[in-house]
Amino acid sequence: MLTVALDTTTRGGSVALVDDDRVVDERSGDPSRTQAERLPAEIVTLLADHDRRAADVDLFVVASGPGSFTGLRVGIATMQGLALVGGRPIVGVSALDALAAIGGRDLTRGARVGAWMDAFRGDVFAALYEFCGDQRSGSGIAAGGAIEIEGPTVGDPAATMERWLQHGPVPIIIGDGAARYADAIARTAPATRVLGAPPLAAALARIGIDRFRQGQAGHPAAIQPLYVRRPDAELAREARRT
Repeated sequence: MLTVALDTTTRGGSVALVDDDRVVDERSGDPSRTQAERLPAEIVTLLADHDRRAADVDLFVVASGPGSFTGLRVGIATMQGLALVGGRPIVGVSALDALAAIGGRDLTRGARVGAWMDAFRGDVFAALYEFCGDQRSGSGIAAGGAIEIEGPTVGDPAATMERWLQHGPVPIIIGDGAARYADAIARTAPATRVLGAPPLAAALARIGIDRFRQGQAGHPAAIQPLYVRRPDAELAREARRT
């Protein structure tokens, strides 16, 4: 089964080509250009470099969020269009799930991993996971056997860390939010290891493939963005009314 996965939750993002469970290629995007400028050309080029076309793809996987509102809309619309044209299934996967899958690869059963994405305004998008040793990704279990124990939130990094520590240690926090607010993590949890932001497309693909095998793929129109925080334009309109 040939799978293409796309992440547009950050300015650069990434795209991956996976054949069954083997990662054929994963590429980070050019952050100097917008997602709208680069897509769908990045996907077409990736496929062409491996003598493939969009018609050869069996499954499309896209990061559903959280992240840049514009980036999410462009990425989801691009993958919806490709899936619709080819009559192929599509799976939306949280970027936080993908981060947890990468960060939790070497954890022992019962250990926790946090995913932090920079939400700007001094905030992070965050979710907390616990490794259970189950490699399935369905029913709330992310790839790598990480069960979500606190769903996606947005808030102050220090407050998020303090809340999590009330329930026990968090050995690893991963993501660009973790890298940006490493000092806040170190102040409250000096033993916690901070990992930066890796490309997510290959991890998204693996989670998406597992969910597809469990019957969780859907029609392209069913993919909805995971914003977590309301769009800036909506907040501005509300502020003007107030």
